[in-house]
Amino acid sequence: MPATEQTSRIAFAQQAVMAQTELMHRDFGRVQSQWKADGTRVTSSDLAISEAIAQGVAGRFSDDQFFSEELANAGAPMPVTSRFSWVLDPIDGTNNYAMGLPHCAISLALLENGRPFYGVIYDMARRTLIHGGPGFGVMDGDRRAHVLTEPACNQSIIGFHSPYARFHSEEAKRIIENYKIRGLGSSTLHLAYVAAGIINGVVDHNVKLWDIAAAVPLVEAAGGEVRYLKWDPFPMKIFDQKMERITYVAGCKAMCDHLCETLTG
Repeated sequence: MPATEQTSRIAFAQQAVMAQTELMHRDFGRVQSQWKADGTRVTSSDLAISEAIAQGVAGRFSDDQFFSEELANAGAPMPVTSRFSWVLDPIDGTNNYAMGLPHCAISLALLENGRPFYGVIYDMARRTLIHGGPGFGVMDGDRRAHVLTEPACNQSIIGFHSPYARFHSEEAKRIIENYKIRGLGSSTLHLAYVAAGIINGVVDHNVKLWDIAAAVPLVEAAGGEVRYLKWDPFPMKIFDQKMERITYVAGCKAMCDHLCETLTG
């Protein structure tokens, strides 16, 4: 198949992510970390991966914009002005990574006119590349993946983070009472595992755009949906590291309906 503007970027994105996995594994659980002003952790591995992929994109696709959680010039919000842009979370699950817990991922999203059309995620725990997008399908390693479609029940496995604020405690109580919970410490992997058919759904209220940008097209391509409960971050018009948290549920349509019903009581 002849390369297009999308497919050339997709091929490069996969190569760029896989090129960083050796460093990721080498420094796992041994790298020093520090705390940023927003209370999140960052390691030298986050910074090295971000810089390497940024340089690669700039060298190959100089007209594209590149955004990362670990931007060196963090500050004012940056408007999206190019047709193609890239959004990177160099290590989603940095706390896990620094402490030697393997649920963490490199997460790279490709956007066209502000909307994610392809995601590339390296799942360190399973040493597997998950990638895909609408019109391309989803590959979980060498396996074509689809969301789970069985009816929601108390055996359904839901990715869910601990509430970051007290006003979410009632939501947490309802989720815990109605489903089996997995809190992996990686928002990227929660959502990617929905696309891969590993878990049934996700409820999250504590993510930023870079946490989910690569996994959203995976879920959509795998036959599921990401349903935003407060505001829809796409199309991305501004990249702002101080952006408002995103609240969403994800899964097949029936799972999303059931999750929404559960949250509202």
